[in-house]
Amino acid sequence: MLIRTNMEDMREKTHARHYELYRRRRLQQMGFTDVDADNKPVSFQQTFEQKRSAHLAELQQKEDEMRQMFVQRVKEKEAELKEAEKELHAKFDKLKKDHTEEKKRLEELRKKIEDDTIEFNRRKQQTQQSHHTLTLGKSKKK
Repeated sequence: MLIRTNMEDMREKTHARHYELYRRRRLQQMGFTDVDADNKPVSFQQTFEQKRSAHLAELQQKEDEMRQMFVQRVKEKEAELKEAEKELHAKFDKLKKDHTEEKKRLEELRKKIEDDTIEFNRRKQQTQQSHHTLTLGKSKKK
């Protein structure tokens, strides 16, 4: 029974010692120490608050960088879209100008065709009248 009690006590002490060693190492890996640079004791709460504020500052810095990067990308995209818009307006203006010129050319052609048609009809009528007059003149002579 005495051996069993001593064995159980030894297990508990070994377990506590190993756990404490493990805990200390893990805390040191995470940046927590029991003492500061001057070998003065430091509370975990104080160390936690320092780590937390450093972490929050880092997060804020990253957020600001991301925001600046986002703004830069938005400006680049806006510039790209404005350039595309200018190109579209230039293309639209060129097409509008071409259309106006084509419409003007077609209107001139239509006017020329109308004038030619009127001239043709006038000559046709003159020819018919002169032919009719010549035909009438021959019939009167007979």
